[in-house]
Amino acid sequence: MNAQTSAAPFTFERIAQDGRARAGVFHTPHGDLLTPVFAPVGTQATVKAVTPRQLEEIGASLVLANTYHLYLRPGDELVAEMGGLHQFMHWKGPILTDSGGFQVFSLAGIRKIDDDGVTFKSHIDGSTHRFTPEKSIQIQENLGADIIMAFDECAPPYDREYNERALQRTHMWAQRCVEAKKRPDQALFGIVQGGVFRDLRERSAEFIAGLHTPGIAIGGLSVGETKEEMNAMLEVVDPILPEDKPRYLMGVGSPEDLVNGVLRGIDIFDCVLPTRLARHNAAMTRTGRLNLVNAAFARDTRPIDENCGCYTCQNFNRAYLRHLISAKEMLAATLLSIHNLYTLISLMNDIRQAILDGEMQAFAETFFKNRELVQE
Repeated sequence: MNAQTSAAPFTFERIAQDGRARAGVFHTPHGDLLTPVFAPVGTQATVKAVTPRQLEEIGASLVLANTYHLYLRPGDELVAEMGGLHQFMHWKGPILTDSGGFQVFSLAGIRKIDDDGVTFKSHIDGSTHRFTPEKSIQIQENLGADIIMAFDECAPPYDREYNERALQRTHMWAQRCVEAKKRPDQALFGIVQGGVFRDLRERSAEFIAGLHTPGIAIGGLSVGETKEEMNAMLEVVDPILPEDKPRYLMGVGSPEDLVNGVLRGIDIFDCVLPTRLARHNAAMTRTGRLNLVNAAFARDTRPIDENCGCYTCQNFNRAYLRHLISAKEMLAATLLSIHNLYTLISLMNDIRQAILDGEMQAFAETFFKNRELVQE
């Protein structure tokens, strides 16, 4: 780690604000993130079906990788030996890693939680492992991402008793993560939890804000609650969180959720949705989705979206894409992933410009009106 890298600052500048929507710049050792920003998910150090060069051409600036999966395979120590995630996956821009908490807590039946950490069995070979806050930080320091997450407990959104216990652990573990972190070239984000309970969300936002981490994540949403409940929880934490830190809404990525999130003060988003839908033959647009396996597209010479500037829409029509899907060609997943990611990234670029122009409210009204017209 050279002196320049170790001294690299993580600072957030708000360039403009329109209502609660913010346009800013988050400075990292691997480049500036222009916010609001959507991050494609590269769970196992790869965004499925898309090369790093294609990601750059799409306009991606931030990529997420998964601590749990990379710890199990190929191993965080091996990644460190290979020069860290940036070199290993050949991605020059900023990288964010989650703590592994969500994946571990999703292993219902094969994990045991206590106040010190979590013991779990690998979904790959059944071997037993243990994550503590200190272990999660150690793994993430080996992986070498620019932005790392505190180890937290994601509880079912409607279980009040579980959320109260999980909140206590999440806060205790966040403090331990702050104390365990050693690398100055990584920004640790604390995570706000609390399910759909207003008082718990308020308590968590106040506690996590008090840790003075370089940014703050909001977890435990888009996990089964309604869209209205998710938006309500964002409105609860928005006035509590510091204005001079980026806010990251974890695991949220439909076009309407991006617009609603920005309107409620969110700066960073990530989600597997665009690439997952692509592998299931669905194309995202700002007004809805197309299932390209449908026979209606067999002779359709139009691109997915006539207003889209992505490589897929500029070169291929719906009939060809449906043919690839029917023939089970791998190229279908690549072309649809390129389009879906471009759709979300270009949406975020337009949102940022609308904020800079002071026209975010009008942009949102037009966006939702167009979605309603198509759905009718």
